Parts: sequence; structure tokens; C-alpha cells
Amino acid sequence: MEKSIQILRFLGIDMINAANSGHPGIVLGAAPAVYELYRNHLMADPKNPDWFNRDRFFLAAGHGSALLYATLHLAGYDIALEDLKQFRQLDSLTPGHPEYGHTAGVDSTTGPLGQGVAMAVGNALAESYLSAKFNHKDFKIIDHYTYALCGDGDLQEGVTMEAMSIAGRLRLNKLIVMFDSNDIQLDGPTDNATNDNIEQKVRSMNWNYHLVKKPNDVNALNKAIEKAKNSDKPTFIEVKSIIGYGSKDQGKSETHGSPIGVEETSAMRERMGFEYKPFEIPDEAYLEFKNTFGKRGADAYAEWMKMLAKYKDSYFEDYRKLINIIEKNIEIDFDSIIPQVDLGTKEATRNTIGKLINALSPELPEMIGGSADLTASTKVKGIDGNFDFDNRIGRNINFGVREHAMAAIINGMTLHNLKAFSGGFFVFADYMKPAIRLSALMSIPSTFIFTHDSVAVGEDGPTHEPVEQLAMLRTTPNLTTIRPANANETRHAFRFAMSALTKPTVIVLTRQNTTVTHKVNYETFRQGAYIAKDLENCEGILIATGSEVELALSVQEKLKKEHNVYVRVVSMPSVELFLAQPKEIQERIIPSSCTKRLAIEMGASLTWYRFANHVFGIDRFGKSGKSNEVIASFGFTAENIAEYFLNM
Repeated sequence: MEKSIQILRFLGIDMINAANSGHPGIVLGAAPAVYELYRNHLMADPKNPDWFNRDRFFLAAGHGSALLYATLHLAGYDIALEDLKQFRQLDSLTPGHPEYGHTAGVDSTTGPLGQGVAMAVGNALAESYLSAKFNHKDFKIIDHYTYALCGDGDLQEGVTMEAMSIAGRLRLNKLIVMFDSNDIQLDGPTDNATNDNIEQKVRSMNWNYHLVKKPNDVNALNKAIEKAKNSDKPTFIEVKSIIGYGSKDQGKSETHGSPIGVEETSAMRERMGFEYKPFEIPDEAYLEFKNTFGKRGADAYAEWMKMLAKYKDSYFEDYRKLINIIEKNIEIDFDSIIPQVDLGTKEATRNTIGKLINALSPELPEMIGGSADLTASTKVKGIDGNFDFDNRIGRNINFGVREHAMAAIINGMTLHNLKAFSGGFFVFADYMKPAIRLSALMSIPSTFIFTHDSVAVGEDGPTHEPVEQLAMLRTTPNLTTIRPANANETRHAFRFAMSALTKPTVIVLTRQNTTVTHKVNYETFRQGAYIAKDLENCEGILIATGSEVELALSVQEKLKKEHNVYVRVVSMPSVELFLAQPKEIQERIIPSSCTKRLAIEMGASLTWYRFANHVFGIDRFGKSGKSNEVIASFGFTAENIAEYFLNM
């Protein structure tokens, strides 16, 4: 046992030394905890790393990646010794922080502190929902634990506290968080920044608390985990450790993020009686993991597959639905469930989304989500009642005023193959951006729904009126942002989000009514832009999104009737989808030969100049007042924009 822990420590340090970059402190200090977790508790199968019923492990302190990679290598995952030697090198399987979908055995991308614990909460919530939805008395087809390892930095991030608060409220009893408690952070002792009583703090949030007092006491940790696995609420295990254990600077912040170096590592080998050379691993270390972690996981996987076959015979309809979730297969006819909306329909697109959620949810058991204490305003609410400790099949999550954690929890649920969605005011996308960015980085199809999308919010004023948020999200790689113009476009946007497999989707909706002035089919909508209304011999193009499409059509009509000027109106619900189209489609919709183009949007103008040589936008903060008066004060009237176009 001790030898295997030492192997993990030195393998991680050798990786960091080879890269001349990394974080040795957590590798040396937390190795016993990670070793004990994988050796005696974690249930997973390295030969089937995507097994749906495996235990998940979230390394919230993602800077400890060298320790995770070393463990995964010994545990039998598809990470070769050569991959460890390429730690932090360009295009290697062992990047500086863990990346989901890139390295086998990595259950989430982590690095931004706080996100890992919050995603673990979402994952545990997903397990709780799925087990209640699909388990039967004789079949525990979904039955696993979610583990996380965090550090002081994670606990200082507000997102962690938000997530832990809701986890305790919901009594997510199969969530176990281990805290690598070494009292040191990068700038020095943690008491320079905090004097929180962590035990009182977590107990007050309805968590169990266990303390492992001695560094390297794996027996005490084992007992704490066993107690946690039999609890009726989430468990927090504080494991006292020594940062940089065994090095000359152990217990000091110097070991946090700077390589120890070959010379000191060699001296450590002598002091600790470790006889192996750099990257030298005895066969017995592999054998130990194979006979514990490997055998346990392989046996459990085999038994689960047998159970699944019997489950299919006994509960075929549940089996079919579960397999669709596992295989990420959306097996419904969208057109029959959510038909196109009639022309002339006037409706705030936030109201439309509420209807769509209610219509689609009965057909898709994987749909689950809620709003950040804004359901009455956003209309974003799951069905089947509130998810709670006494209603695990409820699909509405009361996130409370916790936007930061809400977005990360959505990611955690999405990582468990749920079609998870959140709701909030668009201006608070600022609070959610870190998690939205991570969803894009992980290429997972989380859905983030925002309402109150512009200065049309009105009386609540500039604090609640988004201006720069669309530009922020549109510049985020691998993210699809959709701002639909009306109920029909909203229908297509939600269908797109629910069908997505490899990208998250942001849907941005109005508070005020918009009119369905024209129809567009789904395939055309998926192009990201289309011709909403064309006129012969047009001499200009108006490009608009959201509620401004209806305005652009009014401008088109005014220019024609009053000035005999003919223009085309293009609706561009998604800039990203349009830019992904072949050049011939882009050219057909916005021909380069037509140089007189005006983009119209109640938001920052900067990103629109790639499509238009003129932009009518808002590059200042909003105002407080009646909605129509605020809109008019910024010049968003047909008369004003028509005049603007004529003078371009």
C-alpha cells in the first residue's frame, strides 16, 4: 500500500519535472486520498470507460492533473507511460488540466476552481433522478456514487458554496466530497484570506462532516467513505494533508505551482527510501490496481450488463427510454409534438418556451431543469413537480438565486446524458459565463435559456438590460447562440437545442410580444440566417435578430411605400450557424454585390461589421422607463431607422 502511494507521488513529480511545469504540492499531499478512493471504492471499468452506471470522479482541483493521470495509468486506462512523459506538451493526452473527452477516465474538464464541485452536484442530482425514474424493486439499474476532490481554492469560490447549499437542501446522499485540507494556497497560509470554520459551514448546509486528522491515514479515510456511502445526505470529508509532502519545502506555498526539480526529487527518493528511477514502475503496482480497482469494476460491469438484459425483458418500455438516454438518441417527431405557429400569433418568446418545455417533456424523460428563482418571469420550468428529497422524479429544479452554480449544475447533469436546461435573465449571463464556457470546452449539449433580452426590459433599468452579452457569447468558441424573432423561430431554436449532441446552446428570448409575420421551416432556420422577406430589384439589405426582425420588416415596408426604396430583410437568429454554412449559401442570403447593408439589433454593434457596413445598435448602457419609451429613446422605430438607411 505505502509503496503504491509513493509510486503515485513520484510518477506525478517525474511528469512535472519532465514538463518543467505543473503543481507538485497537491500530487505529494493528496496521493493517499486518491489512492484509497481508486483502490477500495471507486466503481468503474477502464475497458469500458463510458459505462453509464460507473461512479464518477470530479477532480475539482484540476491543477492536480498529474496525480489523476498517474492514477489512471496504473488503473489500466488508455494512457501509456509515454503519454505521462508528454505531460503538458502540445497535443498530448495529458494536458495541464483535465479535459473531458480528450483523456480516458476524465469525467469532466476542470481547472477554473469551484466548477468541479458544482458539476459533481449536478451529476449526483442526475443519478438521483435517473434512479428514481428507471429503477424497480428488483432492478437497481442506476446506482452509483459521485466523488469529488477539492482544495482550499475551490471552497473560497462562491460557486462551490452555492452548489453545496443546494446539494444539502436536496439531500443528495450519494455525493461525497473529499477536501485536501493543507492550510496553504499560492499566496501563503489560508488564514491570510479566510478563517471559516469549515465543519460548521458544511453542517449548516445539511452535509455530513468527517475529519481525517492525520496525513496519509488511509484507514480513517476508508471508514469515512464507508459511512458516507450509507448516509441520507451528502458527505464532506476533510482530509488533513501536507502540501508538497516529503520535499524540503513541504508545508509551504512554494510547492504549489513550481516544479520541485530533478535534484530535489532525487534527494526525496533517498530520504523516503524510494528505490525506483524516474518513470520506473514495478509490475506489482499495476497488479495491485488490476486486482482491486480493475477486478471490482470489470465484475460490476459484467453483472450490470446481465441485469440490463433482464431489465429489457421485464420493463421493455423503460429499457427503451433508458437506452435512448445512454445512446443520446432523441426518438421523437418534433413536428407532430410542436407544430408550426400560426401567422399573426403575438406572443413573448419567453411564453413560447414555457409551452415548448411542457409539450416536449412528456416525450423526453431526459429533459430536466429550472430557473434561478425566476420561473414566473422566465417561464422556464420543468414538469412533474419540484425535484426534492421526497420527489426524486420531479423535473423542476428550484435553483434559488444561484445563477453561478445553476449553470455548472446543468453541466454536471448534461455529463450524465440528461437534456438539462436553465432559465435566467439574460443580463445574468455574466454570472454564468464560466460554466457556459466550460460546456463549450467540453463539447456537451447543455441548454441555457435567457429571457428579458434587451433594453425592452424597461423599468428595471440598466442593471437588468443586457447590451454586451450577445457579443460576449457569440465570441465564445463551440457555442451556438440563438436569438429567435418570434414563436415559430423559438420552436425551431428549442428543437435545435434538444437535438444538439456536441455543442451547448444559448437561447435568448423576449419579455415583450413579437408577431409571427412569416413562416420558416426547420432546415432553413438551421442555416442560421434566411431571407424573411424579399423584394424585387432590392438595393439594400436589413439584417436583424429577435424582436428587431419585426421592426426591420416595418422599415422595409416604409421604405417601399414612402420612398420607393426596395430592400431585403434577413433574419439571422444564429450568427454561428450562419458562419458554418458553405459560402454559396452565405452569398445567396447576403450577396457581396449588395454593399448597402444595415444590421439592426438592440445590443453591442461590434460583432456585426463582418456582415454589414452599417450597424444600428446600442453601445452604451440602458435606461429605466416604460419599455416602448426606452426603445424609442434609442431610436429603434421604423421612422428613425428608415431615415438612417436613406442617409447611409
